[in-house]
Amino acid sequence: MLTPSPTEEYSLQTNLNLYESPNCENLVTQAATGRQLCLLSVRDSALEVCLCEDGYSGWLPRSSVSALQPATTAYQPQKYSRAEIEQKIPQIIAFTRAAMQCPNYYLWGGTVAPNYDCSGLMQAAFAASGIWLPRDSYQQAAFTQSIEIEELRPGDLIFFQQTARVSHVALYLGEGQYIHSSGKDIGRDGIGIDQLSEDSNEVSRAYYQQLWGAGRVMTSYQPH
Repeated sequence: MLTPSPTEEYSLQTNLNLYESPNCENLVTQAATGRQLCLLSVRDSALEVCLCEDGYSGWLPRSSVSALQPATTAYQPQKYSRAEIEQKIPQIIAFTRAAMQCPNYYLWGGTVAPNYDCSGLMQAAFAASGIWLPRDSYQQAAFTQSIEIEELRPGDLIFFQQTARVSHVALYLGEGQYIHSSGKDIGRDGIGIDQLSEDSNEVSRAYYQQLWGAGRVMTSYQPH
């Protein structure tokens, strides 16, 4: 049984997987230890929850109840200026490079080490420095300040479109290089560094053909 929370929020005592439906079969995102969530509804076998930091919702198996502790303080998003974010860019880049050095593979819905999807890696890298991004790549594209490719600076996000909307995101490192987690469908299964060019390796060339645009993170996400 879930203990009532004075704040109506719960703190995660371990990493948890969230699923797209009450049958808890298809992963949609993950939540790391220490994140907070609120309860939306209860089924016999699952809990519908919403993650406080990014407003993302999903389902947890009822067996996850033991990992939820009533939060004594409601989540309060922290505000950052662009100048403060710029100071953290080296840490954010270092996070992604360290993640690449660990054995990993591309995991749809992955936001917890060692296996990430593209937007999960971006969210985790910024969150490690206290800055929150929305969960999905198309949401991150809408959240960031649009910039021209020629204006890219280290720490900016690069977006790619394979379907009707932005479907992939990478972190710009400088000197035409970016780091991202990508799947087997375009030649890799995990985190790697590629070149923003169609005259480079096969993976770089494939993504360059899908280039949509770029964005700069100006603040930390404030869920509604």
